[in-house]
Amino acid sequence: MATVFRPLEHLRVPHRSLHPGVTGSGSACCRCTLGEIYFRNMEEKLTQNKLILREELKTLLHLCQSSEDVRLAKAVIYRYHTENRNFTLGEYKFGPVFMRLCYELDLEDSAMELIRDKHLQGFFVDSTSFNILMNMLFTKGKYESALQVLIEMKNQDVKFSKDTYVLAFAICYKLNSPESLKICTTLREEALMKGDVISRRASCFAVALALNQNQLEKATSIFSQIMNPESITCTNLNILIHIQSNMLESLLKILQDALDPNLSKFVRRHTFSEEVLAKTREKLKGRPTLIARFDEVYGKLHINGQITIYTLDALLCHVPRDKRSNTLLLKKRTVSHRTLQPLSRSLLTE
Repeated sequence: MATVFRPLEHLRVPHRSLHPGVTGSGSACCRCTLGEIYFRNMEEKLTQNKLILREELKTLLHLCQSSEDVRLAKAVIYRYHTENRNFTLGEYKFGPVFMRLCYELDLEDSAMELIRDKHLQGFFVDSTSFNILMNMLFTKGKYESALQVLIEMKNQDVKFSKDTYVLAFAICYKLNSPESLKICTTLREEALMKGDVISRRASCFAVALALNQNQLEKATSIFSQIMNPESITCTNLNILIHIQSNMLESLLKILQDALDPNLSKFVRRHTFSEEVLAKTREKLKGRPTLIARFDEVYGKLHINGQITIYTLDALLCHVPRDKRSNTLLLKKRTVSHRTLQPLSRSLLTE
């Protein structure tokens, strides 16, 4: 699976080839001067209605470092797309490059404007462009806007990737409404019919949403179809399913089995969320015998370090450290290569 936020090495200005022997701060100054000249030349080309070349647009997008720069880039993109809309098949895809630029400069409004503009139909033809924008909106808590991007993606008939389904289900989970559950369910059913792969992480969001909407049967059905439900998130979702199902004896057995003293030290023990265990104890109220058993197990789990302070929501949105994983929520860089400013936590791969 192609990664999403890969540094734009192929768009970096080759300082040495432009000015041999110039290094350090002098190189940065030369780049600044050259950038100003380049932007001025591009403005003149627009004014004179001259042809915009592919390499010119690539370089322009790389040089952008402010919202003012992006305004020029948008005008160039419109001109370029008008001139090349019938010759984009197999050509270089600018959509992800522009979306990375908007991501690093916090320009989600500009990204939304372009990706929904009918005049640019065909410019954003890949799932990566939509995924980056949805991720940007998700991390800012703009879930309704993120949903609109998802709908736009579907309307433009852009093929969903594994990343798209994770983002889609995560957005629906955060919206937490009967409508968002319906959207999540429909997308999941369509994906299964088409043979698309739905990752475990995407399924976890769907299960959590169904539980939040008190759709126990749906949550149980989705959970039963998760391959290898051994993650910490799955473990805690399973506890919540047992709580809603009133399967209290089975629930206590799961907690007790997690303390198995014969378990190999090479096997990772299950870890439970303090929040989920609190809900378990609340469910056992009025049953002194069961509460006594729970408290005993709880104490042992605590001693063993098998309880985490993270909530289920935090576990769902957690960024795994395993960079070899092909799931969406991977650790990403924290500093912009353009602005050297911190980047907010992402739901997309680096």
